Amino acid sequence: MSSWNSYKIQFKQYLQLERSLAKNSIEAYADDLNKLEQYSQLFLSNKSPVNIELNELQAFVRWISELNFSATSQGRIISGIKTFYKFLLLENEVKQSPAELLEAPKTARKLPIFLTIEEIDKMVGLIDRSTPEGERNVALLETLYSCGLRVSELVGLKISALHLDDDYIKVTGKGNKERLVPIGTGAKKLLKNYIKKIRVHVPIKKSAEDTLFLNRRGSGLSRVMVFYIIKDLAAKAGIKKTLSPHTFRHSFATHLVEGGADLRAVQEMLGHESITTTEIYTHLDLQYLRDNILSFHPRNKS
Repeated sequence: MSSWNSYKIQFKQYLQLERSLAKNSIEAYADDLNKLEQYSQLFLSNKSPVNIELNELQAFVRWISELNFSATSQGRIISGIKTFYKFLLLENEVKQSPAELLEAPKTARKLPIFLTIEEIDKMVGLIDRSTPEGERNVALLETLYSCGLRVSELVGLKISALHLDDDYIKVTGKGNKERLVPIGTGAKKLLKNYIKKIRVHVPIKKSAEDTLFLNRRGSGLSRVMVFYIIKDLAAKAGIKKTLSPHTFRHSFATHLVEGGADLRAVQEMLGHESITTTEIYTHLDLQYLRDNILSFHPRNKS
């Protein structure tokens, strides 16, 4: 067995047993390592991974770049190689990780699409509130926007997680992490109205007794249904942007940053692991400021 095969088997076991990663993630890491092995066979006389040096890893990065992998894919491959060398370090196979100073290519971050306050008001205003579904949809959209939730968090909301008299809700986010999110007066009032006047008349399925938003059959609302509600309202409002439930989350964050909210507070409310994920909204804010200055400054008016 070659040293590569031996290390690959051990690395897989480490990812599976110690890191408890999903099968897909383990396969992705294995694929990254296969690329480095292939490079070693082609250009480094099949050098063992424990003998590979930083300059050789940098040459490997240039090679995958020339193979036309996207910047995102390159970044993921580099991350996989770094994880592999961290594992070798833990196993005392190397004294220092040659991948430590390896840099991923800078990826251009797309600025997310967001709605203006007027567009959100227009969409909510078009809901027919004379129907039970209409009352539910108003409460649903206001909660989505007021709390900046992911669609999975919205459809997973439990009645037992609502602390409306204390102005907050408990949200279960990615990786089952819980966070407390403040809820405003408007959304709170609509939720109370939906629970007391609409939800009580729905024949609730046993599995959905604690689920907040229900369909007419008494089951939890699906993510697809939330997409449909938003697409339908956007079409009625004549909004041509490509919208999804996530657009309301982006709008929530953008409007907070535009209003001068502290970035750390926004990070907490969104449940972002890293502040760098939240920082995209400062770029949005700068763009918003620039567009406004260019539009309204007297020197820029023709």
